[in-house]
Amino acid sequence: MSDNDPVLINRRRILAAALAGGGVAALSACTSGGDAEVPSATDLWAGYDERITERTLAEAEKLFGLQFSEAERRQMLGGVAEEDEDGFFAQQIKSLGDRRNQEIPITLQPATSFDPRLPGINYADQDDSLILFKEAMATLPGDAESIAFASVKQQAHWMTTGQLSSRELTEIYLERIERFGGLLECFVTVTADLAREQADQADHERVTGQHRGPLHGIPYGVKDLLDTANIKTTWGAEPFKDRVAKSDGAVVRRLREAGAVMLGKTTLGALAWGDVWFGGETRNPWNPREGASGSSAGSGSATAAGLCSFGIGTETLGSIVSPADRNGLAGLRPTFGRVSRVGAMALCWSLDKIGPMCRHTEDTAMVLSVLNGYDEFDAGSIDKGFAYDGRQSVAELTIGYDPSWFEGENVKATDLTTLEAIRNIGATVREIHLPDLPVSEIMGALDVESAAAFEELTLSGRDDLLRRQIDNAWPNSFRQARYFSAVDFVQGERLRRKVMQDTHEFFSQVDVVFGPSFGTPMLSLTNFTGQPCLTMRAGFEEITSRSLFEHPENDTDDTLHRIPRSVSLWSNLFEEGKLVAVGRTLEAALGIANKRPTLG
Repeated sequence: MSDNDPVLINRRRILAAALAGGGVAALSACTSGGDAEVPSATDLWAGYDERITERTLAEAEKLFGLQFSEAERRQMLGGVAEEDEDGFFAQQIKSLGDRRNQEIPITLQPATSFDPRLPGINYADQDDSLILFKEAMATLPGDAESIAFASVKQQAHWMTTGQLSSRELTEIYLERIERFGGLLECFVTVTADLAREQADQADHERVTGQHRGPLHGIPYGVKDLLDTANIKTTWGAEPFKDRVAKSDGAVVRRLREAGAVMLGKTTLGALAWGDVWFGGETRNPWNPREGASGSSAGSGSATAAGLCSFGIGTETLGSIVSPADRNGLAGLRPTFGRVSRVGAMALCWSLDKIGPMCRHTEDTAMVLSVLNGYDEFDAGSIDKGFAYDGRQSVAELTIGYDPSWFEGENVKATDLTTLEAIRNIGATVREIHLPDLPVSEIMGALDVESAAAFEELTLSGRDDLLRRQIDNAWPNSFRQARYFSAVDFVQGERLRRKVMQDTHEFFSQVDVVFGPSFGTPMLSLTNFTGQPCLTMRAGFEEITSRSLFEHPENDTDDTLHRIPRSVSLWSNLFEEGKLVAVGRTLEAALGIANKRPTLG
């Protein structure tokens, strides 16, 4: 039976309508071609002739690793089904249908919320302070490209000293977006008029003695899952490509209040998965034949290509780290709870985080100093100051690494050369060993929470509108999650707490942990436990074009391309200042941060 078979289509319409609210709805979906609005009903299974029997329960047990006796199933049957003269019908399913008839907008957060802090642990207070490393600053270059690729720190200096205006910098970026944005497919919406208006306001404020902070007049791109008032926020997905928010999300508001200039909305893989969005596939500026990785693909590509000063990304499970690696950026995933997610698309409430993507590591501290802050409307928000002191010497810090991460055929040359550089930057370096933690056993939260966030797509059948329909894409993952036991989910969350305790002990041995960005448990582990991560460019290698999640859009041949490789730094909760201090020192030692992609 093909996907276009009318019998299969009708069966799906009946089931989707029944799950949405009842038999009348199911009949409507079947007879109207699926275009009519589905009415509500109280009897979920009216018109859908399915009995619940002991055999039904026995078959269901296979999905959950259970085995009950015939007597036990007979006893349970009365709790999940209701008997009438024709047999047992799904009473428990009717209850689910009643719940599904309740309006639950995606902005509504669960009553339970994740907190990465452990009971009994003292997390030191931090004042909100930003002291940058003092260094000689270059005079304004004579060419626009060098200005575009300069660090945020350097651009801010030129503005402060009157060498460069925000409007001039904004026009440089708008011109580069016009030239290269189509090639890279990295912007969903360019907000040129708004950018010019904000840039002019920033310049006027400087002239009149008003200074809003380190990002005053700095142009940026924001991932298109953060709401912007009266501007499309599409989430990169076909079902939402015309969605317009009524107000700015918290991060956009903070940046506006800091005087930053919004150039536009950068692309993301649909619903924060991969780099394929409804309009195309975002490209890596170092090799436009391959994707930019995801899901913060547009912010990664645009920043690396010099189309903005910095980008805003989000991470649930690698969506800052992966595009920072592929595009050769410094990506800072903050401690869970540092940055408000109000007005950001919810994917997984206990994992979602927002952070900066920059060309230079110290720039990430400048951006995070603006983003950081408690928000009473985000149930996961944590009131913790952010302090960065560029004067701190790494000689005061201890860096740890697990030697097993640097063994085997998958270790990259950049991993080894950067480890050697770490040993020579003046910090105390020691071997530590990550215990064997049950990381894969706690990852059910991502599938379950994301399926809950986008339940409407699954039950309505609108998930078919999403461009990516392969096995590990969201539509199939959302469906599979419907078969995850609620009891097992709770048990997984209890195990997660134990993993958090063990991870805290591991990090407490040192100030900073160093290792490869991929190939170890650290990316998944620290996303689930809430520790921050700084991913930074470490070197280059010559490789052929890569695919991501089996994207057919990629051109693959035997041509070698010089592309960046990254390493990552991790710390215990709220210690991003130490990550940036080590990252800045390591970046200076490696001496490659100023290298640019060639776009023609």
